[in-house]
Amino acid sequence: MSFTNELLNTVLREAGREVSRKEFLNLAGRGLAVGVAAGTLASCQDKSGAASGGTAAATVPTTGTPASKVDAATTYTAPDGQKIPSSEAVSPPAKVPADVEKPIELEAWKSDVDPQSGPTPTPLPPDRRVGYALVGLGHLTLEELLPAFGECKKSKPVALVSGSPEKLKKVAAQYGIKPESCYSYENYEKLKDNPEVQAIYIVLPNSMHAEYVIRGAQTGKHILCEKPMATSPEECQAMIDACNKAKVKLMIAYRIQYEPYNRQVRDMIRDKKYGEVQYIQAQNSQSSANPDHWRHKKALAGGGALPDIGLYCLNTSRFLLGTEPTEVFAYSYSTPGNPLFKEVEEMMSFQLRFPNGVVVDNITHYNTHDSRFYRVNTQRGWLHLNNAYAYTGQQLQTSHAEGKARMENHITIPSKNQFAAEMDHFSECILDNKKPHTPGEEGLQDHRIMAAIYQSAREGRPVKLTPVQGTDVFRGPEPKEA
Repeated sequence: MSFTNELLNTVLREAGREVSRKEFLNLAGRGLAVGVAAGTLASCQDKSGAASGGTAAATVPTTGTPASKVDAATTYTAPDGQKIPSSEAVSPPAKVPADVEKPIELEAWKSDVDPQSGPTPTPLPPDRRVGYALVGLGHLTLEELLPAFGECKKSKPVALVSGSPEKLKKVAAQYGIKPESCYSYENYEKLKDNPEVQAIYIVLPNSMHAEYVIRGAQTGKHILCEKPMATSPEECQAMIDACNKAKVKLMIAYRIQYEPYNRQVRDMIRDKKYGEVQYIQAQNSQSSANPDHWRHKKALAGGGALPDIGLYCLNTSRFLLGTEPTEVFAYSYSTPGNPLFKEVEEMMSFQLRFPNGVVVDNITHYNTHDSRFYRVNTQRGWLHLNNAYAYTGQQLQTSHAEGKARMENHITIPSKNQFAAEMDHFSECILDNKKPHTPGEEGLQDHRIMAAIYQSAREGRPVKLTPVQGTDVFRGPEPKEA
């Protein structure tokens, strides 16, 4: 790096002597000049701080060189002797907080007519991140969760649990997991003796959630569990009780509540952007193909389309509105003779009645082309989120009237990896010792409502729910960032 005449002269004046830039470089050489200048400046600052009784380092030091101060009249000599116009190598001005968790503030360059950049990433150093043990090496873990750690700021994978030694060995090698941090389901409890593990992420068939949450809690590690939380409200309560008894945190992986577009819609609803919500239409459907997959075995899944993908419609509507439904009415159907649906439902259509007359109309299906959206209909407009429940590709559109004009807007906001966001929130809760935003009680409430939905579909009548007063009753504090 080179220095401007002004900077060098300032440094050397402080040292009690002043020479030209050329003389200085001839005497010391470029590399030595940098060290001498930096050392001299630091010495001056130290002396100044000591003399004044102040501290030597500022809380938010400003570094870098403004463009107006850059010497652009320099040249670079290539290995073949050719001289090429260049400029001084400088770092643009920036505020650099001493706290590793606070972002570096770079100099502004965009005008306010364009979307502004977010804060610079502030990942914790690796030794300060929360270590996770992932239990189960199926589709979600291999395709989404392990890759997502690359975008995490507060979380890292440190252990694996699987019933397949071959998978364990290969995946551990791919992600740098120590061989001694690989466990079977039989020796799962040995996680207790691994100091690198602070959290366990349960990514197993639904019927295994309760057992492995309870066993995991007994190791003293905090628990993040995939949705649906279990296969019944009774199992959910047992999981909550076990974690409370062990004094560990329990969070359910409702990734939608950490996804920026869904949070944007939630905020617009709560702020009454287009007036009060009147009703919501929601759909989450996909096509299945393997009748031997655990999702099509009732003993393993607990149900079909409803607990797997219909749950997103249910939980997201509760999240958006902040209140709890008072009544459900449902209809279920499965195509006779289809081997996919011998044990679990193919389709579930269900209405949720919320306070103040708001109705949410939901449909979920296991035998249609992928379709995942909802539309929030309000007094003065609507908000439509396509790909609402998908891992990526959310598209938010709004409509309202202004005089004779119909205004339709497409809203684009920075996206984030949903799995990284939810894991980092749980890590934040562990580091700050606070309740997760989606704790076990949130999962239990969904299971109570799903039980009523199944009852309504069986009996062909509306089913009343226990009234719940308040807003966001089952949720913990908001995440620090979406």
